[in-house]
Amino acid sequence: MTNLHSDTDDLLASVADGVLTLTLNRPAARNALSRAMLDALARLLAEAEADPAIGAIVITGAGGAFCAGGDVKGMAQRNDAGEAEPMDQAIARQRRNQRAVAGRLHTMPKPTIAAIPGAAAGAGLSIALACDLRVMAEPAFMTTAFARVGFSGDYGGTYFLTKLVGAAKAREMYFLSDRVDAAEALRLGLASRVVPAEALAAEAQALAARLAAGPRVALAYMKENLNRAFSGGDMDDCLDLEATHHVHCGLTDDHKDAAKAFVEKRPPVFRGR
Repeated sequence: MTNLHSDTDDLLASVADGVLTLTLNRPAARNALSRAMLDALARLLAEAEADPAIGAIVITGAGGAFCAGGDVKGMAQRNDAGEAEPMDQAIARQRRNQRAVAGRLHTMPKPTIAAIPGAAAGAGLSIALACDLRVMAEPAFMTTAFARVGFSGDYGGTYFLTKLVGAAKAREMYFLSDRVDAAEALRLGLASRVVPAEALAAEAQALAARLAAGPRVALAYMKENLNRAFSGGDMDDCLDLEATHHVHCGLTDDHKDAAKAFVEKRPPVFRGR
């Protein structure tokens, strides 16, 4: 498969070492989310999930920013022109987009990484939080930003942030919209690692390639186990899911070769089956 094209300049796609890199590409607008970008992002994430050649996904931004969130300038222009979408249609489209992007990043059985070179704001922050791991450049920062433009928030940010940092800190970040720099994001557990700006792309690619070359069946089951715990599954439910997945992993070629490699004192060779 692996013939992934975005069909819009607003989103760039490339594949190397089993890693799909999606670059939000509206640098003049700090990569604010256009409808073309969101449509392409939703489609490519769905295709990548089904593509056996793709083992991990990296999302990043062009021009020194990650994503400024929604295109507030475009919204203002549409409002001035009286082009507001009917409310029922707007809600339906918003729900579809959120599940197809943030929802899929969180639930797809492949590791997802946000490589954050600069501002991750509003829905841009939400998309980053939906990923499994976040690598930040030292100058980068996060902000919910919604209160500054009279929005309550979208793309799952309230859910992910509350789960990651707790209710009190999430409320503070949403109500006040202050910036959280990379060092503080690392301390809070919002960033997985922080690296110099010039090392960001290489660090994210190396991390994603390592995951793509790993035991893909086990990683998919790990992600489902972790998501079950993340979303509040009770202990017995989580234990039962772990047991089922653990036994299934024991039947895979990846486990069998890894066990043999352990005895033979050599690195295992994972083939994702």
